[in-house]
Amino acid sequence: MKKYFNLFDLSQKVNYKTEILSGLTVAMALVPEAVAFALIAGLSPLTGLYAAFVMGLITSIFGGRPGMISGATGAVAVVIVSLVVSHGVEYVFATVILAGIIQLAAGTLRLGKFMRLVPHPVIFGFVNGLAIIIFMSQLAQFKDDAGNWLSGSQLYIFLGFVLLTMLVIWGLPRLTKAVPAALTALLLVFGIVYFFGIDTKTVGDIASIQGGFPPFHLPSVPFTLETLTIIFPYAAIVAGVGLIESLLTLNIVDEITETRGRGNKEAVAQGTANILSGLFSGMGGCAMIGQSLINVSSGARARLSGIVAAVMLLVFIMFGAGLVEKLPMAALTGLMIMVSIGTFEWASLRTFNKMPKSDIFVMVMVTLVTVFLHNLALAVLVGVVIAALVFAWDNAKRIRARKSIDAEGVKHYEIYGPLFFGSVAAFNEKFDVANDPDEVIIDFAESRVVDMSAIEALNKITERYQKVGKKLHLKHLSPDCKQLLQNADQLIDVNVMEDPTYKVAVDTI
Repeated sequence: MKKYFNLFDLSQKVNYKTEILSGLTVAMALVPEAVAFALIAGLSPLTGLYAAFVMGLITSIFGGRPGMISGATGAVAVVIVSLVVSHGVEYVFATVILAGIIQLAAGTLRLGKFMRLVPHPVIFGFVNGLAIIIFMSQLAQFKDDAGNWLSGSQLYIFLGFVLLTMLVIWGLPRLTKAVPAALTALLLVFGIVYFFGIDTKTVGDIASIQGGFPPFHLPSVPFTLETLTIIFPYAAIVAGVGLIESLLTLNIVDEITETRGRGNKEAVAQGTANILSGLFSGMGGCAMIGQSLINVSSGARARLSGIVAAVMLLVFIMFGAGLVEKLPMAALTGLMIMVSIGTFEWASLRTFNKMPKSDIFVMVMVTLVTVFLHNLALAVLVGVVIAALVFAWDNAKRIRARKSIDAEGVKHYEIYGPLFFGSVAAFNEKFDVANDPDEVIIDFAESRVVDMSAIEALNKITERYQKVGKKLHLKHLSPDCKQLLQNADQLIDVNVMEDPTYKVAVDTI
């Protein structure tokens, strides 16, 4: 058998051994995460595990980013926890299905391209905030069942295994890359604890993961308008949070692997996976940045690793629960701490004196919202809004007008910079209506009429010149600008000669 072969992607060479071992590592890391997120949402552990299996399998096969891992996530758990309390698990299944339909529609309508509107400082802030959350979530493992911090020998044993795991993950790749460092660390700590009979916290101390194949189950909810009004707000938030987290994770993996994923295809896969998750007793989910980074840092680059992770997770549930429940939580804690360290964009700290202050503010704000509110969608939205306002303010200050009078006594205003709601006030200040000659030309060769505020500004400046008996011409308007002005053609005399040609970029993703 050849060392390399292709699987579902003829353009991608796949290393069989690396994909299998990486998938096995991810499967082990998925177990406590899925269980923890299900418990956060007030659901049974199997609900989270079933979601992790279905989400991971479907998105690995049909997703737009080979190597990216999906499963049950904390972002979804936080959204649906109040729904569980007020209406029960059946409404959760219905909500997840509806959220999947919304995501499927978003992918079909090619809305993934709007991720281009997310500025880089927002991505930095999102990633840094997520890294801090991953780290802080591991601190709970240093507490006992009563919520008290570990002390004495319990603390030293647990901390020792955490540090050993981190040391192996850090040091082994410097010696050899024949086997994934994360898997080696997990097996080493497991072997020490198992063969020496050391008493330390294990996966089984959190909850049992024993179960069967995910059962097909139609949600037992009334198919009425009242049900729709209950689940739709939750479904819309789950869909939005899931798409934002998935597409941002896709961008991060793209940067690490220096390849390009397909956002719209990933949105369709996420939607399909959530629909099936709701039909097979799962809580739904989205892409998981932690597990995705474990996967790609282990060398996985293709779909096989995600498929192996999902299948092995199901094997653990059905046949290997007793063994997996003995896996020390210290090993998984060390693994996730290393993930948080690798996730954090340390380079962003070195740019504080080099980046514009507005970008620094956006990055810090997104990080704080992510960390303290645990609302990834809100964090990204806040960052995009602030960045957009800063951009609008900067462009509003850039509008300029070069003034000249030709041999025929016609005054020319050559406008530079976009005319939009933010620059309207500065635009109006450029004109000397009372002292201008009888004929005036505004040249837009280096400008664009962008929005309704700009059109209204042109109407008003036209009226000002008409009131004093002077004629105004607009020159070098692009076709799209003239389309915006079609309702004002009785007021504005447009010179269409020498119009520049504008090309509109077409999305091909």
